[in-house]
Amino acid sequence: MLIALDMDGTLLNGEGKISERNRAAITAAKAQGHIVAVVTGRARKDALAPLREADLVCPIASLNGAIVTLEDGTVISEAPLERAAVRPTLEWVREQSDLYCETYTGDAVYVGLHNRSQWEALASEMADVAPDVKWLVNKQFQQARVTYVDDIRTVWDDSQLTLYKLLIFALDRGRLLDAASRFAALPGVTVTSSHPHNIEMNNERATKGEALKQLAAHYGIDLRDTVAFGDSHNDLSMFEVAGCRVAMANAAPELKATCDFVTFSHEEDGVAAGLERVLRQR
Repeated sequence: MLIALDMDGTLLNGEGKISERNRAAITAAKAQGHIVAVVTGRARKDALAPLREADLVCPIASLNGAIVTLEDGTVISEAPLERAAVRPTLEWVREQSDLYCETYTGDAVYVGLHNRSQWEALASEMADVAPDVKWLVNKQFQQARVTYVDDIRTVWDDSQLTLYKLLIFALDRGRLLDAASRFAALPGVTVTSSHPHNIEMNNERATKGEALKQLAAHYGIDLRDTVAFGDSHNDLSMFEVAGCRVAMANAAPELKATCDFVTFSHEEDGVAAGLERVLRQR
């Protein structure tokens, strides 16, 4: 059996860590001969950190499936963005002071310094009237190990760098929808979301569902013998192909509507509880 786990809002608790019960459940599943993989919107290095802290080694489909790697880091699949297609829209994003943008390449996440400064100033201005804004902004900064550059255009125009994912964060949902519609209109681009305040852009072939297919094919596992755990919209493509779909208690309504069962939340060891139930039934 192939078990695919989303990270943020699923495997990781609010502190960004893998609980002892979740770690033990994954270890037990692997000891029984099952393959446990992480399928995440994070860059691989940002997925590796909590796994290493929990002493776990897993295949990783990172950046929403844009890069799929085995336990030893061997790449079995990749689907980068077409630079020429997204470049004009990226320029529009750069000119919007209320949009925060991260650019994901193979080994780094880049942000323009002016963009970081804009968002820190916004969080400070709204700290008294809307303290949750500062928390959201700080959480966004903490999720990725970011490399700051004076001018983000130097990254976008560097032909030596491969662009795999773009993330845009905004406090105004209307502004996010505006940005989403602009990217969705581009050829070869798919738009998903892992949080109510963000959108993520990938190559249309880079989805978690496609990553699950790639991993299943590599290990010779029928898709009927796959299990997917998730909480957000970018997990829907996994739910479309997995044999068993497990939604977290904190999951978006769309996932709960299509799942086989709902487990506890990511703060309540929901992955462990779900795994224990699945393994009892197999």
